[in-house]
Amino acid sequence: MSEEKKSLNFLEQIIEEDLATGLAKNKLRFRFPPEPNGYLHIGHAASICLNFGLGETYNAPVNLRFDDTNPAKEEQEYVDAIKKDIQWLGFKWDKELYSSDYFQQLYDWAILLINKEKAYVDNQSSAQIAEQKGTPTESGSNSPFRNQTIEENLALFEKMKNGDFEEGSHVLRAKIDMKSTNMLMRDPIIYRVLKESHHRTGNDWNIYPMYDWAHGESDYIEQISHSICTLEFKHHRELYDWFLDQIYDPKNLRPKQREFARRNLSYTVMSKRKLLQLVEENMVSGWDDPRMPTISGLRRRGYTAKSIRNFSETAGISKRDNVVDIALLEFHIKNELNKTAPRVMAVLNPVKVIITNYPERKEEILIAENNPEDENAGSREVSFSREIYIEKEDFREQANKKFFRLKLDKEVRLKNAYIIKANSVVKDNNGEITEIHCTYDEDSKSGSGSEASKRKVKGTIHWVSIKHAIQAEVRLYDRLFTDEAPDSHKDKDFKEFINPDSLKIIKKAFIEPSLKSSKIGDTMQFQRIGYFNVDTDSTSENLVFNRTVPLRDSWAKKEQKNHN
Repeated sequence: MSEEKKSLNFLEQIIEEDLATGLAKNKLRFRFPPEPNGYLHIGHAASICLNFGLGETYNAPVNLRFDDTNPAKEEQEYVDAIKKDIQWLGFKWDKELYSSDYFQQLYDWAILLINKEKAYVDNQSSAQIAEQKGTPTESGSNSPFRNQTIEENLALFEKMKNGDFEEGSHVLRAKIDMKSTNMLMRDPIIYRVLKESHHRTGNDWNIYPMYDWAHGESDYIEQISHSICTLEFKHHRELYDWFLDQIYDPKNLRPKQREFARRNLSYTVMSKRKLLQLVEENMVSGWDDPRMPTISGLRRRGYTAKSIRNFSETAGISKRDNVVDIALLEFHIKNELNKTAPRVMAVLNPVKVIITNYPERKEEILIAENNPEDENAGSREVSFSREIYIEKEDFREQANKKFFRLKLDKEVRLKNAYIIKANSVVKDNNGEITEIHCTYDEDSKSGSGSEASKRKVKGTIHWVSIKHAIQAEVRLYDRLFTDEAPDSHKDKDFKEFINPDSLKIIKKAFIEPSLKSSKIGDTMQFQRIGYFNVDTDSTSENLVFNRTVPLRDSWAKKEQKNHN
């Protein structure tokens, strides 16, 4: 039986229709055009996976083109970070290009528009221009400079280019239709004076093209077949096509703009401007803070490229803006790491346990399975001794029948080791328990084959041998915001919803010795706690682990409680 053919999304259907109506397959070319004014986030990952995925599906080239037309906000740091993120996600671009590569051509075409009486220089203030544009229900009014002669416009535009005018004093506008129902068509600005040094062209230019002018014409220069944008550019499509009409040569391929819905993620913000605020106001440690929705932040937190690609595929391509539950992203990383991450033991909030009937100087090596989900993962050696650490929350002096961990006069199994029974505790002057004294069943060793080893007890807890444990720093990351849509409240600033518990740092956690040789980026499951990875701050002397995601979703319980 043949495998069922995967259904096409609406963009693939458009491409298939174009191929069926005469577009040659070798003319297909896509592009991903980020502006280098910040780091890419999970929303951009959707566009990356879409465009490069189409390239893979149709065996077509995909350009990486940086929309670098606003030098006041753009930096080489962002260019480098964007390239790193795309490569890390597993994609390769055909050509690395920049809108700034086309500054001269865009300028020459602007001259062409002036000569065709399709553009004019306007020296009104931005407020005056905005007022003349009218409203969505009222037509705009013509600029007093709209009917300047070609010669006057050419001379003024030359002065703009030469830097003779101050910023904000003059703009070049397209002459289209001030009565258009699409306000973007009401004589939009094509060029503005901007005396900023560009990260690639330096001080060569005093004028810079606006996005709408540079975007479509750059697609045309590169012969992009399908210019795929997010939904907020749908109303720009008419302008995109008008600009192409002014320069289009039928001998060339004409790009086609189509739109898909931006992907938003719950419990975070996707605006680069707002993310920059978080960075500049030191609410996070940087663009790659593991709480940030940036690709670099997710990577540092322990998310894999595969989990992000799978998330993007599952979330799908939509024609309507939507908010995807962050739990879907968390599901994909849990699902992957469950299959691939080795299981290890770590104690984050330790209390000392002394096994009083275990010989004082005795040490033994126990064998632990690395990953029960992977039969090829093998096993490792774990050291055991008389004194161990367990989690404080795994012990209670008194507890009800539903508490299946360690309590006085009751038994529990130590993972991969023995059954122990709590007999007494030692407390300090504040009444805090400092030691738990236990006895062990010598014949109950896991995997020994004895009858005692098969004896069932209701609880199993993790532990580390004090003598062999390694001290480490553990960073418990959680969602950055407490609200599902922090930037949707008109009467409140999104920063008011910052989660005060989004990061808890444990300086004195204890981990099993097998982790001593861990390298930056290594992933693992701390048994019964969550999935972790080794942070970039880690050194051989001071290991630092980030929590990628907990095993149990505490937020689901909170949301359920709120809905009841």
